[in-house]
Amino acid sequence: MRRADILLALCLAAMPATGHAQRDRVTGDSVIDEINFVRADPQAYADELRAYRELYQGNSVIFPDQDNGLRTYEGVSAVDEAIRFLERQPALPPLKRSALLDGSAGDHVRDQGRSGRVGHIGSDGLNPGQRLKRRGGDIYMTESLTYGPETATDAVRQLIIDDNVKGRGHRKMLFSPRWNYAGAVCGPHPNYRRMCAIDLAERADGTAQGPPRGD
Repeated sequence: MRRADILLALCLAAMPATGHAQRDRVTGDSVIDEINFVRADPQAYADELRAYRELYQGNSVIFPDQDNGLRTYEGVSAVDEAIRFLERQPALPPLKRSALLDGSAGDHVRDQGRSGRVGHIGSDGLNPGQRLKRRGGDIYMTESLTYGPETATDAVRQLIIDDNVKGRGHRKMLFSPRWNYAGAVCGPHPNYRRMCAIDLAERADGTAQGPPRGD
């Protein structure tokens, strides 16, 4: 029996106050651009994390000219681990954009924008692969969600550091050579201000590249 190979991983990004200067405001386009920037030069991004590390005071990140900080679970230890990972990580080709993946990601963002829910299961009970299949694709894909990011830098950095996430599933997803196509949509969320859904797949329509995997 063919199985849906879906990584269900969730990142609840903490919500710093607005105002710190970073790359583009958070949109689907800017998030994919940021992911491709990191994949193209992981070592350069490790240098950025070293600078970010200097903002830590205990388990909190204190941004210049902001009243509120960002609380973390692990403090700098998760950042240090991410830096070591990036220093060893070879460059990867850019992810190509998929309209179908954009569509399935957008469906989920709009649904949770209305419902206020979090997680990968929609209010209709569908999981990420089922959402893609409803749009005419297949189920061989993966999804990450981030809640609360102000910028694309915030969103992708949260996924790479993967604070308090066992196994660092979001980081592994972004740097897996398996994925070739991406879709991303960001939008308002009633409880976290904004959210982004990032859907990745081997092929643009979510079909598997090789023979279907069996159970």
